[in-house]
Amino acid sequence: MALHQNLIAGEWTGSDPVANINPSDTNEVVGEYARGTAQDMKDAITAAKAAFPAWSRSGILERHTILRKTADEIIARREELGALLSREEGKTLPEGIGEVTRAAQIFEFFAGEALRLAGEVIPSVRPGIGVEITREPLGVIGIITPWNFPIAIPAWKIAPALCYGNTVVFKPADLVPGSAWAIVDILHRNGLPKGVLNLVMGKGSVVGQAMLDSADLAGLTFTGSTGTGKRVALASIEHNRKFQLEMGGKNPFVVLDDADLTVAVEAAANSGFFATGQRCTASSRVIVTEGIHDKFVAAMEERMSKITVGHAMKQGTHVGPVVDPNQLKQDEDYIAIGQQEGARLVGGGRVERDTPGYFLAPAMFTEATNQMRISREEIFGPVVSVIRVKDYDEALAVANDTPFGLSSGIATTSLKYATHFKRNSEAGMVMVNLPTAGVDFHVPFGGRKASSFGPREQGKYAAEFFTVVKTAYTQP
Repeated sequence: MALHQNLIAGEWTGSDPVANINPSDTNEVVGEYARGTAQDMKDAITAAKAAFPAWSRSGILERHTILRKTADEIIARREELGALLSREEGKTLPEGIGEVTRAAQIFEFFAGEALRLAGEVIPSVRPGIGVEITREPLGVIGIITPWNFPIAIPAWKIAPALCYGNTVVFKPADLVPGSAWAIVDILHRNGLPKGVLNLVMGKGSVVGQAMLDSADLAGLTFTGSTGTGKRVALASIEHNRKFQLEMGGKNPFVVLDDADLTVAVEAAANSGFFATGQRCTASSRVIVTEGIHDKFVAAMEERMSKITVGHAMKQGTHVGPVVDPNQLKQDEDYIAIGQQEGARLVGGGRVERDTPGYFLAPAMFTEATNQMRISREEIFGPVVSVIRVKDYDEALAVANDTPFGLSSGIATTSLKYATHFKRNSEAGMVMVNLPTAGVDFHVPFGGRKASSFGPREQGKYAAEFFTVVKTAYTQP
């Protein structure tokens, strides 16, 4: 089996192979990938720093062409890359192909943005003097991505970084190196100069820490756990670098008495269980007013009975495996906690299939309260708490009673309540009669409170992080 190496200064390097295991079939090795060292990370940062002067002044057509060719190749290979993603992460094949398609759309969008770079020319308050306001690339960008979206999240960080003229050092999650390696290989072959994009795979405690310790990064963009995000913030403050954090969520989905029951159930099931619940935008708290509560719970139980858990590559599978044994244990531990706290469990439990894998049935807790641990802490699995409330006012208060603030949703046919919820929900993204998971590639992504810090990701708002504003005066 060929070893997939790190990319440093335009050269593939590395000789410490680590097996990438399929969570749907733990007997299958998806591939072998090099595990980098702290010195590899230092070398990658040095290479990116050396490449920055030329790349930051490169022509916009060159950047556009590379990003556009990358988008075209990703979309042409979406079935192949989607299968790779599903094999290493455990998403169903349709979900894997969908994520790859999203990555291609992101690269296509930023290929266009490279041609739309603009500034402002305004008059000074002093006669005869002109003012120019422009955006310039930030510098060397460190990128750390999670395992749950192994190609889309790297895309929405790498594409704008390159679009705006930055150089990149990329450390993907150790669990999913395959998708990361593929996207870097595509960019490398499509014309990026040496050192502009560097890939260092390996343990966060080794290569990730070396990235945090570097004084040569101008910016660091991170998506992952809240605990690690705090470490990124502290290290970045020490080095006076710009940083961007996307972290946890405990997202609410409110169901009002006037909701269309079918719409509400489908949105809640999609948000809570699909992608194995391993999305930071998943709805793990469903807050239901008492008039529709019992009907909703009964309909959810019926909907759960129709969800097929199985091998990610098998046709007819709705929910694939949990990503690895550590995450499976965490999910099971929280299911046990919910039972100990007095909530009523529906579903849950391991599922046996033809292949050895980390299969877990979706779990729903009813008669939960918002003070239970299962309603306060991010589980990151197919586990949902249903919380009964009296009316809309209580539903809104419970929805906002969380340290997180990434995404929220409401099911209602009332324009009054929908409008009020959009304005008063303490979340960065709000959905009405839609799943909380699922944001278009051209709009800003991000949350509030403990979920996010720094400028939004995606769309034209990405420029806020990946560029620095310059104001220049001219007197003829």
